[in-house]
Amino acid sequence: MKKLAYLLVICVMCACFGGCRYQNDTVTLNVFNWGEYIDDEILDVNALFTEETGIEINYKTYESNESMYTLLKSGAAEYDVVIPSDYMIGKMIQEGMLAKLNFDNIPNYAYIDEAQKHLAYDPNNEYSVPYTWGTVGIFYNKKYVDEADLAQGWDILWNEKYAGKIYMFDNARDTFGIALKKLGYSMNTTNPAHWQAAYEALAAQKPLVQGYFMDQVFQKMTNEEGWLAPYYSGDGALMITGEDGNEDIGFFVPKQGTNLFVDAMCVLAGSKNQEVAEQYINFMCRTDVAKANAEYICYSTPHTEVLQQLDPEISGDPMFYPSQAVLDNTEVFMTLDTDTAKLEKNLWIKLKCLRERPSWWPFAN
Repeated sequence: MKKLAYLLVICVMCACFGGCRYQNDTVTLNVFNWGEYIDDEILDVNALFTEETGIEINYKTYESNESMYTLLKSGAAEYDVVIPSDYMIGKMIQEGMLAKLNFDNIPNYAYIDEAQKHLAYDPNNEYSVPYTWGTVGIFYNKKYVDEADLAQGWDILWNEKYAGKIYMFDNARDTFGIALKKLGYSMNTTNPAHWQAAYEALAAQKPLVQGYFMDQVFQKMTNEEGWLAPYYSGDGALMITGEDGNEDIGFFVPKQGTNLFVDAMCVLAGSKNQEVAEQYINFMCRTDVAKANAEYICYSTPHTEVLQQLDPEISGDPMFYPSQAVLDNTEVFMTLDTDTAKLEKNLWIKLKCLRERPSWWPFAN
């Protein structure tokens, strides 16, 4: 009986801490995640998972929710675990693309902060486990941007003084979200007139914009090719503190309010390895692993135990953990209804196809 009790204790510990080898060591788990969005230096978490379980990880990355969604929707690739953002999770739930999770296999979910649960994209907490969260703000070069202009909030991205030195997101949801906030509208509005007004604002801004970028913005900002770039707080922090960071770059959250985003771990419907995928998610919620990820990728952690263990310079930094006043002035992206999503897509295509010559164009006609 003592031996049986001992084995039961070991099994429970393995379930909680992710240290057991899986019954079939030939399994390969396919994971699809954002670029630069997992620790491969402190613990090298994917390698550690394989070492502890014998399960190989086929790990691939994407640059945007939209590119991830398009690939998965096309059926061109099969994955087990994916880590989308809030509004995309809601869309994928509506379209039957995600599996309901068996939380008996994810006991470390108990560490996730209640503030990151029961959010609108997954109100009953059936399909997702929060991985990171953060806000969108503006990164700027202190050498070239007048501090007094920061009071303009989002309007600074329309300031002709900085023509040719402004970047914008290369995705519709974030870019239109900024324009909607600038105009005083909700980022989740379904009013077509609001979306049209946002389009017109972005069309007027386009001659001032050097380019629309995602991860490429890091090098361009640190090299001082551009001076103003809205970006995600965690990723953007690497522009300042990364190996090739630039200490002249600052960050602020515009006065008009901003987007609070949550990226969460999900299992794709039809995965042949759902139990293994849930084991992986549980492993990612293990305190040592979640801490390594939080320290490596610089995003805010939803893990309550990790937050207590972080260096106070990080946990007390408003870039990562903003004040309640800032949080009270944020919106989480909702999944747009079909008509609004179609309008957004069409307006985005129209915006990207504009062929106006920028006012800062350096060459003669």
